[in-house]
Amino acid sequence: MGDGRLDRLAEVIVHHSLRLTAGETVLIEVFDVPEAVPAALIRVVVAAGARPVVSVKQNAVLRELYRSAPDEAIALAGEVERFRMEQVQAYVGIRGSHNITELSDVPAERLQAYQRLWWKPVHIDWRISRTRWVVLRYPTAAMAQQAEMSTEAFTDFFFRVCTLDYGRMLGAAEALKARMERTDRVHVTGPGTDLAFSIRGIPAIPCYGRRNLPDGECFTAPVRESVEGVITFNAPTIYQGVPFTGVRLTFEKGRVVAATADKPERLNALLDADAGARCLGEFSLAFNPYILQPMRDILFDEKIAGSLHLALGNAYEIADNGNRSAIHWDLVLIQRPEWGGGEVAFDGEVIRKDGKFVAPDLILLNPEHLG
Repeated sequence: MGDGRLDRLAEVIVHHSLRLTAGETVLIEVFDVPEAVPAALIRVVVAAGARPVVSVKQNAVLRELYRSAPDEAIALAGEVERFRMEQVQAYVGIRGSHNITELSDVPAERLQAYQRLWWKPVHIDWRISRTRWVVLRYPTAAMAQQAEMSTEAFTDFFFRVCTLDYGRMLGAAEALKARMERTDRVHVTGPGTDLAFSIRGIPAIPCYGRRNLPDGECFTAPVRESVEGVITFNAPTIYQGVPFTGVRLTFEKGRVVAATADKPERLNALLDADAGARCLGEFSLAFNPYILQPMRDILFDEKIAGSLHLALGNAYEIADNGNRSAIHWDLVLIQRPEWGGGEVAFDGEVIRKDGKFVAPDLILLNPEHLG
């Protein structure tokens, strides 16, 4: 990019997100992005005195691999990539997309094999807890189209939200972290939603550009067996290349006992992936001031101002409720008035109403203060 935005993004990734120091090694893994992207990162990594390892992948090739390769080949790929991940101190994953539904015709059982034999050993069991990492998308025409924006406008939006002042965001998020860590009961209400659970004793993690770009959330996890009630997610979602709308989940004693969506069979296949897939591994409140509408890309959608999300499946070790699964599927509920409104209460006190924080110690997280 001639205007230097790509170089600025590389600086944010290397110095803010990864905090690379001389002598460290970073794995740069890119999917369907221009050559200029890893090239910019290599320049900044080397200038910092660190060592880059680069992996360039194409989603259309991976589709054929997931569809056709036997379990032994998938497992071998996982072993090779696990070894490589064990050699690095940091990881950056940048995903472009020529077609957001490239994996939609990969059979569910083949995607489950990939999750179990490749993704879980490499990323869930090692990368997430043992490296400093950041993952982000890269603006493409396909992403702009799903966001219903021109390519130029979406690209401008992307660089604006990925390079905002995340240090300022951290200061505001600390108050929410403190609130969450002294809370026992959470109650979420809204159209088609009446869900309650405990977050007692589980750490809360403010996110401000260290693991995702863009960023803007504070997450914890529900006490696994405490989740009771129903929630209807209003943001469309894509998981493992399959689009879903209208996901509605009913919980009893922490497990999904009923699930509906526009693709109920595919939804329930995911829920049956393993013993932990029907339990929650994450609860988060989001507050990025520039992200207001869903675009069916979870790295953006889970940061929508005035939204919350719950993740089915694996819990992060830094906010752990003990749930383990090969999946981690974030589902988003937007509670701003134009999306139907709703409330979030902590121990009986409404702390956010219709997407705006109303508790005095949290109002600095509203868009007019962070934007």
